[in-house]
Amino acid sequence: MLTFTRRRLAAVALVAATALLGTTGCGGGDEAASDGPITLTVDTFGQLGYADLYQEYMASHPDVKIVERGTGSNLDEYSPKLTQWLAAGKGAGDIVAIEEGLLVEYKANPQNFVNLLDHGAGELKGNFLDWKWNQGLTADGKQLIGLGTDVGGMAMCYRKDLFAKAGLPTDREAVSKLWPTWQDYIRVGEQFTAKKTGAAFLDAATNTFNTILLQNAGNTTGYSYYDTSNNLVVGSNPAVRQAYDTTVDIIDSGLSGKYGSWSEEWVSAFKQSKFATIACPAWMTGVIEGNAGPAAKGKWDIAQIPGNGGNWGGSFLAVPKQSKHQAEAIELAKFLTSAKGQIGAFKAKGPLPSSPQALADPAILDSKNAYFSEAPVGKIFAEGAKSLKPVYMGPKNQAVRTEVENAVRTVELGKRSPQQGWTDAVANAEKAAAK
Repeated sequence: MLTFTRRRLAAVALVAATALLGTTGCGGGDEAASDGPITLTVDTFGQLGYADLYQEYMASHPDVKIVERGTGSNLDEYSPKLTQWLAAGKGAGDIVAIEEGLLVEYKANPQNFVNLLDHGAGELKGNFLDWKWNQGLTADGKQLIGLGTDVGGMAMCYRKDLFAKAGLPTDREAVSKLWPTWQDYIRVGEQFTAKKTGAAFLDAATNTFNTILLQNAGNTTGYSYYDTSNNLVVGSNPAVRQAYDTTVDIIDSGLSGKYGSWSEEWVSAFKQSKFATIACPAWMTGVIEGNAGPAAKGKWDIAQIPGNGGNWGGSFLAVPKQSKHQAEAIELAKFLTSAKGQIGAFKAKGPLPSSPQALADPAILDSKNAYFSEAPVGKIFAEGAKSLKPVYMGPKNQAVRTEVENAVRTVELGKRSPQQGWTDAVANAEKAAAK
């Protein structure tokens, strides 16, 4: 999500820098000696699963030290700093992760990035799903901004112990049959809530809203907040309004724990078993394991998502032009996004490969996740990955999404009526898009 001269010098250790991107990095370090080891800085968010891959890469490249920054951070923390560093021409890593919802915004300034097509990346096209490869290209197809890492096939993660407490089935196939539609999901949630288990049925309305929106958009218009001509369509796209109305039904049914997504309260709710289900793209499995901790191993499982499929998330690795080690950074990016690299990341933290070769590999198809009760994650996520329908993301997608989800949140907290929330969503989205 390779070829250059390898300097064989003393081996160096991986520096684990998991703090948020709070320092003004220097684009891979200031190594003055031409014959000394170099440091490649990789800027990330969330859990991309690269730690073991770094070690493997450094073992075969003893002249390279890799530093990862931003591990565990969310997009609202990560993206403003990346934008600032790119605009300033300094501070960004040698490799930067870019989430699909922000990619169009960054592609508007392609001069900030190395054109990977000038460095042999064109021959790698077949290593990626067609639509994933095309997302990384500029509109004219002449520049490749980034190589794809993962895609976000959908499922629903749930707590077996809480379902048992509520008298519901716990077997993943039986659970999947409970909710072919979102209205069925609401009905099951009402049954769960009536049993007064002490836990909410779901974590947060915003996560569920985004899942439903991306399902709707993928199955209808092919876009969410912007159409493919980059016109803002929050108020006119039926996929957005339908997702909003269904989410309001969930809120009105009293199913949400009302935990702000990615907040400290949300993280604590995992550990304290405060909710029973969460919309679960493949990459979320790593988040759940990290948040819930070892004590919850075997209590979680994975069922089918209500509705029809969907794709939430997926990222790219790009090399900023400000990097002092562009050739070396490109080689590392190719390694991390190779089929082998994507398989390694999936095994470590769960992001679903965007490589057809990786998706067809038995290492993926036959994989099970011990934390999630030996769920056959390869079967659950990978089998449908090749038929995932991408959703177009416009130039201010993240800013607009934040405003729409903030409006959903105010309704969830009882601060606004559903109609007031919708009015706010449309108006504030327009303001965000105009900035």
